[in-house]
Parts: sequence; C-alpha cells; structure tokens
Amino acid sequence: MSRFDVVTIGNALVDVLSHEDDDFVVRAAVERGSTTMVDRARSDAIYAEMGPGREVSGGSAANTAAGLASLGGRAAYIGLVADDTFGKVFTHDLRSAGVHFDSPVASDGTPTGRCLVIVTSDAQRTMCTYLGAANHLDVGAIDEGVVESSSVTFCEGYLWDEPQAKDAIRRAADVAHRADQRVAFTASDPFCVERHREEFRELIANDVDILFANEHELTMLYEVDTFDEALHRVRGRVEIAALTRGPRGSVVLHGDDLHVIDPYPVTVVDTTGAGDLYAAGFLYGFTHGRSLLVCGQLASLAAGEVISHLGARPEVSLAELAAPLLGG
Repeated sequence: MSRFDVVTIGNALVDVLSHEDDDFVVRAAVERGSTTMVDRARSDAIYAEMGPGREVSGGSAANTAAGLASLGGRAAYIGLVADDTFGKVFTHDLRSAGVHFDSPVASDGTPTGRCLVIVTSDAQRTMCTYLGAANHLDVGAIDEGVVESSSVTFCEGYLWDEPQAKDAIRRAADVAHRADQRVAFTASDPFCVERHREEFRELIANDVDILFANEHELTMLYEVDTFDEALHRVRGRVEIAALTRGPRGSVVLHGDDLHVIDPYPVTVVDTTGAGDLYAAGFLYGFTHGRSLLVCGQLASLAAGEVISHLGARPEVSLAELAAPLLGG
C-alpha cells in the first residue's frame, strides 16, 4: 500500500482575494477571467489599489492537496516558499489541513509568491500572479521518496513557464512511472496552453495517465472549434481525461467509455479553485477504487463546495459532504 494517495507539485502561493468591479480589471490592464504573470513591482501596485481583501493560502496544486485531505485522503505537496510571513502562513495552513509538506525553504531572499484574485460581480476571477520563491522549483525540490510512495503524482501546468520546473515535472513523472505509479496533469489555464501547446501535447501523450482540462483549454490544445472535436482528438492520447464545462458539468473519457457528470447544485459566489477541487474529488475517488462515474461525481461535489464561497479551499468537511455518495 502506498504511503500517500496523491502528491501534488506546484507553485506555492498565498492568495489575496478581493471583490472589485469590472472597471478595476480594465485599470489593472490584465486579461479578464484568466491569469496574468506579473513582476513584484506590478504586483505591489495592483495590491495597493485593491479594496479590503482576504488572504488565504493557495496555489493550484496545493488547493488540490487540501481538497484531498478534506475528503479523508492521504495527500502530500511539493512546492517552495520563503522564510517569511507568507511562507509561514502557507506552511501552517497546508499542514493544519492534514497535508504532508516538507519541501526545503528558498534561501535567496526572494519572497513567497502571491496571487491577487480579483472577483467580479459575475463570480468570475481574474488572477495576477507573482511567483516569488515558487519560481525556483527545480529537480532538487522533488522528493523522490514521496513520489515513489504516492499512488498518483499530480502536476500543474502553471509550472511549465520555467525551464527548471519543466525538468522537475519530467523527473517526477519518470520516478512515478518507474515505481509503477500514475501521473496526472492539469492544463491549468488557456494562456498556459497557448504558450506551450506543442510541449503539452507531447507531455500528455508520453508522460500523463490522467489529464484535467476545461473546455476552453482542451479546444485550444488541439486547435479545434468545438468540444466534440477536442474529445475526438484527446481520445486515445491519454488513458483518462476529466474535462470540465462550467455550468454544463463535466465529461470523463476513458477509451470508448464516456461519462457525463452533472454540476453540483450551488449558488456560485467565486469560481476560484473550481478546477483544483474538481481534481481533488476525482483523484480521491480514483485512488480509493471508485468507478469513473463516481470519481466524476465526487469531483463535481468538491468543485461545487468551493465555488459556493470566497476562496479556493473547502470551508466544510468534504468527507461529510460526500458521505451519502460514498455510502457512508
């Protein structure tokens, strides 16, 4: 039996969330509904203009790990923070959520990364990310013992912007497969796909067992106009594809089998973390021997909980919420 169900690898960030109007997004000169990478000076300038906000530990893969732990899964996380206030907050929050986190602390003076999350009245989130210490994740940060002892190694596409992080993902995938474990990957963001389309295609075809992507990311990945065309392209290129469609729910594809999953019924407040928690629910089910249909339903439930409030991590026990679905 593996020590961990899933180890997630990603950019360790503290999220700063604030409700703003559409004009704020225009003034900030960032892409609405997507992620814009910014340097420290621009991050400071946007932060200074934001209204009262809420600071919570975030980072896509870290959110997935926290969601897994909330479901009762055994989760580990690999990512870099600095020895500063935000770094201490991030570490405390993740460990207190029940996630194993023992990555080395960045020591070059670069501060812990942060993501400014601008939430508009339609619950859309626009993110401005300064990676900080997270930007230095490399092969040396990969704890091969943790990867070998995890049933699934989950990597976020956001890492792909840095060459040393690419090497780290490839190393982790190789270690996982040599240990006869699975590799999962999330495309993360349409702009990640646009920047790295060919490399993502190659990675998915050669190193990934489980792919997570939303409809926009998938159609961009395969340069097609419709979701059905994208389904046709991804079929056979990866063992399992778990694909989200916002209010239309999601689709889980495995060979010729296709499961259509309804969205979890909630009032949407903030879509931050929806994809992260979808992956958490799915991977919990997968590592606990559930059918792909139930994996998808768990994914929908976890995503539904997180979009019902501000912030990218669960506010209630997902294990208790999922008990009826799991027969508990």
